[in-house]
Amino acid sequence: MLFYSTIRYYIIFVRIFGKMPRITMDLLRKRSEHNEGEISTLEEISLHQENIERIELLNQACRNLKILLLQYNLISKIENLHKLKQLEYLNLALNNIEIIENLEGLESLKKLDLTINFIGNLKGVKTLRHNQHLEQLILSGNPCCDYDGYRDYVVATLPQLKELDMVQIERSERIKALQRYAELQDNILRDYWKYADFRETQKSSRVKITEIENQQNKKEENEDDDAKFWSAPSHHTPEDRIAIANKIMKREKQQDNKHFEQQKKKYVPKFFNPEGKPYNINQPKISFLLNDEDDREHITLDVAIYKHLDTSYVDVDVQPNYIRVMIKGKILQLVLPCEVVTDSSIAQRNVITGNLLVIMPRIQKLTKLGSPLISISSKNTNKKNKLSIRAASEVTKRELLEIGPPKNNFKDLLEIVKEKNKLQENLIIKDNDFKDDPNVPLLE
Repeated sequence: MLFYSTIRYYIIFVRIFGKMPRITMDLLRKRSEHNEGEISTLEEISLHQENIERIELLNQACRNLKILLLQYNLISKIENLHKLKQLEYLNLALNNIEIIENLEGLESLKKLDLTINFIGNLKGVKTLRHNQHLEQLILSGNPCCDYDGYRDYVVATLPQLKELDMVQIERSERIKALQRYAELQDNILRDYWKYADFRETQKSSRVKITEIENQQNKKEENEDDDAKFWSAPSHHTPEDRIAIANKIMKREKQQDNKHFEQQKKKYVPKFFNPEGKPYNINQPKISFLLNDEDDREHITLDVAIYKHLDTSYVDVDVQPNYIRVMIKGKILQLVLPCEVVTDSSIAQRNVITGNLLVIMPRIQKLTKLGSPLISISSKNTNKKNKLSIRAASEVTKRELLEIGPPKNNFKDLLEIVKEKNKLQENLIIKDNDFKDDPNVPLLE
């Protein structure tokens, strides 16, 4: 009956909580970094705190193991270790093991740690007689430690032991234990049946609880249900340990999902308006200077990229009417004042400052505005008396699209007056014989 009830509980529990993490080749490679990821020659591996439920794959992949650490998992059965002939130390502390079994093939085993498991059947201790080199055995924290005559029974059963529960075994202690061996067997057997009945009650009650939790899980869980679970008393059983582990895994999964959703909701910039025209974007908030006035044939963009930033993190995309510079995944996009030739554009870094300079040829070159002399004659004057005026440049500087220390391009009212005076000073008299005639009206 005990066996069938255990199977029934396991099936119900798997249906409710699903599969646990398993030992895989990826996990073995991850935990064998100290051996440069080489698994076949591995002599020591630690697979603790991985929520592993079953021992597998180690027989085939890691036959040269000498130290195997599997503590703090959810392993319920000792299995698939018989090919590890060189294994000397096996740590299965803080698991869900209820019986000692399947260790006969570990010919070199010297130390076995089963601290804080659920071992109630001490008959499994007899199977350790085949491990002739076993010197240390730790069973502290198991239900069997409360049995009447537990220590004497183990000492008498395993003559090769030198230390039990980190306490050295004296020769006189072994002699006394052997003298009481028949009595100890009866006491151990009687206590075990009491414990077996108690475990049967625990399992049946736990099955009912899991069925209720399964119905609740179908509904939407809230914070109150979570608080009730953690405030409820724990009975320190394998089932409770698995339930707690599943609850923790479920919470971690929910947190990962929330983090993933938050990443999805991150702001995604719009590069173009509904009409297809590009926007000006400066995600890295970096200083730049777009100059289209000093050179009539080219447009230049000077971006103040971080001096020590590797060029592999910078990507430049020149389009006819805009330019896009990606700096470590962040985008600087600028609308160009005119169309440029993309194939002939050049991008280069300054070796000293690290700045990025992009030179983009214009498709239509601007005509150079010179300063021709314009002659104006008056009807009342001779042909010799001519006024010559040098044409002022029609190009005016505009405020550049830049971020950083602003340049002093704004002019106040006094500067405007000065410019007007300069225009009047541009009147150049070509004829030295010219005489000012007050009857001639001033030029406007």
